[in-house]
Amino acid sequence: MSGGIVTLVIVLALVAGGVWLARQRAEARRRELADAESEARRWVERLGGSVLNLEGTDEASKQALADAAERYTAAGSQLDRAHTPAQYRQVTESAYEGLYYVRAARTAMGLDPGPELPPLPGQRQAGAVTEARDVDVRGHQYSASPNPSDRNAHYYPGGTVAGRPVPAGWYSEPWWKTALVAGAWGVGSFLLFDALFSGMSGAAYADGFADAQALDAGDAGNADSGNGGDFFGDGGAADGGGFDMFGGNDGGFF
Repeated sequence: MSGGIVTLVIVLALVAGGVWLARQRAEARRRELADAESEARRWVERLGGSVLNLEGTDEASKQALADAAERYTAAGSQLDRAHTPAQYRQVTESAYEGLYYVRAARTAMGLDPGPELPPLPGQRQAGAVTEARDVDVRGHQYSASPNPSDRNAHYYPGGTVAGRPVPAGWYSEPWWKTALVAGAWGVGSFLLFDALFSGMSGAAYADGFADAQALDAGDAGNADSGNGGDFFGDGGAADGGGFDMFGGNDGGFF
């Protein structure tokens, strides 16, 4: 009889312990979700205040603030749909990116850029533009600079776009946006990366495009294949699945 009682007590203790552990885990998940949501809302509100209280004074600052406003809109939309800690962290990263554009706008206007921000994914790996450079790639002019100017009025905070690092800096046009929308780079993308960044200290491609491990075998293998047309032939531009490689409606390269 006493043995049965002992067994019952052990079973009840195990059940109680299991219930307590389940409640602790549920409470930890609830706190994690609440903390992630609070953090996301805090950064989105900070971005919104910065966007609403600044007005650009030149082309570079106006463009940077327009990009910041776009990230604010995107972060707000993500926030409305977020239901998990990972989704709230994505909202926070969108707000970070927007605030990098705000810092760029303030820099362009000669203002204090404000406090440092947490790094974006891939930002450190991408590096930064450290010298002014103008290049001609298949008859199209591109330039990059560590500082804003009338020529280089498009800022990118640095990070990974479609799996490849794009250095932080000011550019003559936002050539990375096509890959951002499409989710992939075109076959000829290595030409611009190599021309703009090869040998540039501090950039991801300082030692060449291939050395940065950003050109995958698919790009190299398809360059001379019949898939997607002749990108480098006498015909000039080719339509690679809807994106004009060398010029076109958007003046894009990818």
